Amino acid sequence: MQLLTLNFLLTPSSVLWLVEESKRPVSSILVQVINMVDILSMVDLTSISAILAAIGVFVGVVFAILQLRDLLKTRQTDLVMRLYSTFGSRKFQEDWQKIMTTEYKDYNDFMKKFGLWIPEAGFFFEGVGVLLKRNLIDIGLVDDLFSGPIKMFWDKNRPIVEDARKQLSYPQYGEYFEYLYNEMQKREQQLASIQ
Repeated sequence: MQLLTLNFLLTPSSVLWLVEESKRPVSSILVQVINMVDILSMVDLTSISAILAAIGVFVGVVFAILQLRDLLKTRQTDLVMRLYSTFGSRKFQEDWQKIMTTEYKDYNDFMKKFGLWIPEAGFFFEGVGVLLKRNLIDIGLVDDLFSGPIKMFWDKNRPIVEDARKQLSYPQYGEYFEYLYNEMQKREQQLASIQ
């Protein structure tokens, strides 16, 4: 059995197992390492050194996986803060005010008032929707920073987007912004059901 443990730790499939195991709390992984150390009392010096080397590799892989998870979280946070910086820019806010204070009833009315101009907020929320769809951004951070503006902007522009889809024969027009809005609605409902 001891030899089986050693062979398992040194196989390529064990690396895949370690990746899955890294999702467990570190304390449970340490307990497993301690259990493996108990096995050491039943084997000779050569086996002990080989098992210790395997444990060293195991600990190194676990550490690397934890570092990668932390790096991913840091990069997501950095991305959200850069988006928030764009959201707070003067240009964005001017476009926001222009679009939110102008009345229009459909796509044709919008085109009469603005021409081919598409507000920066439209591109912004479409991009955030793509990032969310591809799991490159945390929905909790998006909710905390943008939930109100997402809802307000979609509620005002939904008729325009739906009319543009029909008139332009382009059913994907604004699809990720709509996805973003729908995901925010689902999250709001989930949070409400918890409270």
